[in-house]
Amino acid sequence: MQLPIHHPVKPMLAKPVAEIPPGQIYEPKWDGFRSIIFRDGDEVEIGSRNEKPMTRYFPEVVQAVLANFPERAVIDGEVIVADTERNTLDFEALQQRIHPAASRVKLLSEQTPAGFVAFDLLALGDEDLTELPFEQRRERLEQALAQARPPVYVTPATGDLTTAQRWFDEFEGAGLDGLIAKGRDLTYQPDKRVMFKIKHKRTADCVVAGYRLHKSGDNRIGSLLLGLYDERDVLVSVGVIGSFPMKVREELFEEMQPLVTDFEGHPWNWAAHQQGERTPRKNEVSRWNNGKDLSFIPLRPERVVEVRYDYMEGLRFRHTAQFERWRPDREPRTCTYEQLERPVRFDLAEVLTSR
Repeated sequence: MQLPIHHPVKPMLAKPVAEIPPGQIYEPKWDGFRSIIFRDGDEVEIGSRNEKPMTRYFPEVVQAVLANFPERAVIDGEVIVADTERNTLDFEALQQRIHPAASRVKLLSEQTPAGFVAFDLLALGDEDLTELPFEQRRERLEQALAQARPPVYVTPATGDLTTAQRWFDEFEGAGLDGLIAKGRDLTYQPDKRVMFKIKHKRTADCVVAGYRLHKSGDNRIGSLLLGLYDERDVLVSVGVIGSFPMKVREELFEEMQPLVTDFEGHPWNWAAHQQGERTPRKNEVSRWNNGKDLSFIPLRPERVVEVRYDYMEGLRFRHTAQFERWRPDREPRTCTYEQLERPVRFDLAEVLTSR
């Protein structure tokens, strides 16, 4: 490719902040694969955050780029799977798109087609735009993709703090997980955390029903496995907490030993897994585990822990939860999905098609 910016490029990053900072340009925070896409005539390269190309996995995105991008351009954005029927971004379906078999790639491109949400323009023609202020790059991006059609989108953006706060509250109901704030004068700085991200934070009381050992030793907890009871009174696996100092990992190991049990009668035994219940056992045989041992030690589901989480993806926490405190005052059976705050529904299609 003969472009002023050469593949690969590490994307510009964001650091978390608790409040929406004033005086910025605000965009929704998309839940997908961060990607810088390069087009030079008939050539397209879909980059990734780890600089490995994703081009072969998304043939439909390549075709969309050829149909909608300028003839020569480098554009930063997010590859997403938008499930408009369920009104959410489907990150799990997106993960399944990374598959080694070409036949599977083709099938999934038809069953769960991906799209691309653009939010920054790095190069156009022979121009390197990375030293321009973001406000100018945004204007050039809107002009470059003015005629773009789905599945290529330009992310909505606003400089109004009140609108940004409303987006933060409303867009979660369409499967988005917060806001990105960018300085108006911000140049494009690869691999630097010079933007801001604001995400939802909530707490939930969960049942601890198992643990995995830490890779450093068999006397340390790697992660605690969390569950919530559904309307059938079935304990559903919702995620893990795993960020502990090493000393705490050892203390937790000792603390959990009296609760260790076998799988007979445990809510996450193989029978439950084979019946289609959501248990941690799914990942034991997953191609995503890269050979890691993801088996776990079952615990009697008697202890309750309060955790911090950002948002749900279906029945589980989208990201690893964070330890808040133990809740000896809570009965495990009271830890249900009913306690979770449900965002007000908002139309994902409306977010995708607005600018």
